[in-house]
Amino acid sequence: MTLPNNNLGEIKPLTYRIVDNKPVVDINEYEALDGYLSVRKAIPAMSPADVQAAVKDANLRGRGGAGFPAGIKWGLIPMGPDAGAKYLVCNADEMEPGTFKDRLLMECLPHQLVEGMIIAAYAIQAKRAYIFLRGEYVLAAKHLNEAIEQANAKGYLGENILGSGWSLDMHVHTGAGRYICGEETALINSLEGRRANPRAKPPFPQIAGLWGRPTIVNNVETLSNLSHIINRGADWFKGLSQGKSPDGGTKIYGASGKVKNPGLWELPIGTTAREIIYEHAGGMRDGLELKAWLPGGASTDFLTPDHLDLAMDFDTIMKAGSRMGTGLVMVVDHTQSMVSAVRNLEQFFARESCGWCTPCRDGLPWSVKMLLAIERGEGKPEYLDILQQLTRQLGPGKTFCAHAPGAMEPLQSALKYFRSEFEQGIAAPATAAATATA
Repeated sequence: MTLPNNNLGEIKPLTYRIVDNKPVVDINEYEALDGYLSVRKAIPAMSPADVQAAVKDANLRGRGGAGFPAGIKWGLIPMGPDAGAKYLVCNADEMEPGTFKDRLLMECLPHQLVEGMIIAAYAIQAKRAYIFLRGEYVLAAKHLNEAIEQANAKGYLGENILGSGWSLDMHVHTGAGRYICGEETALINSLEGRRANPRAKPPFPQIAGLWGRPTIVNNVETLSNLSHIINRGADWFKGLSQGKSPDGGTKIYGASGKVKNPGLWELPIGTTAREIIYEHAGGMRDGLELKAWLPGGASTDFLTPDHLDLAMDFDTIMKAGSRMGTGLVMVVDHTQSMVSAVRNLEQFFARESCGWCTPCRDGLPWSVKMLLAIERGEGKPEYLDILQQLTRQLGPGKTFCAHAPGAMEPLQSALKYFRSEFEQGIAAPATAAATATA
């Protein structure tokens, strides 16, 4: 077996333990690589407030797509002896098209996620934690359940952890394969055995979440960073970012589509899209040119080659008119039709709508119908105006959750940058039949 280079832990904390694609699933092997060191350090030497402060100081922003600071989210949880039952939920329902980073972490380093969840649960004083896992991730479920069992046997989970008087139970809950469960309140409903519809906010889950109790929902990659922040400190974590990026840490970036070397790489947050696509992914396949790219999954706005030198961090990509999202780039080459690409995405979003609100339930299939007509060259002139209207009518604040607004992002940006391709699908007016003369 090839041993990992522990020095890499200083610059690639999330993945340095993965060598030769061999998963680290045995707890003894993981402990030999500083596994659960953060638990032994934080419990009972640090107070929950100390852990919350360390994560807040590190400026760890959520890696699930929204980029909300984890420490600030935790700070909304009621604390103290009268706070009552609280819950921690890991959002592992990774169904965003083009996104597969959490799968790597769960399949290859399940103990890293379990360790991070112990830290998070201790910080908010939750006594029960759940991993809401995409049902198709069978190997991840196996490895996570084994990791939880081993952690219980070692005393990192269960009653009176490390003599602190604090206890934690952890469970894996596999979902039924619905994209909407990636929305945290729909996830909570599903975890309770209800239909996976989003809830109205406020109240937010930090106040009334799982079974009406205060609940924190964090992403797999977010939680996987916690042990390293506790072990090495907030200043070290902030120093990992690249350039002028204010965000802390590294990011698991990726690339898919017609690049030479699709995959995942742990890089400093703030790495440019050009470096991700042309250095790590090897550039476009021979004979192909980059036409457009999605910076972080299917529910982000298309950007163009003119945007390649932007830092891939939350604020920079937002200012460019898109979202970093999950940080996994999807490329479109010059031979691909933007109409077809967008239609394919909208079909996915229309199928995955929970149907709870009318704009999403009816508007998304309507957009697909018009895009199919344009794709066949049978579109009507008014279709472009209607599609443009839908991007506003299904936008933020017009629907019950962010599903439809996310679906509109690739459509609105494609209309912005590649409108001529949509216009080419508008059918020519029918020629009037010649009238017979007497």
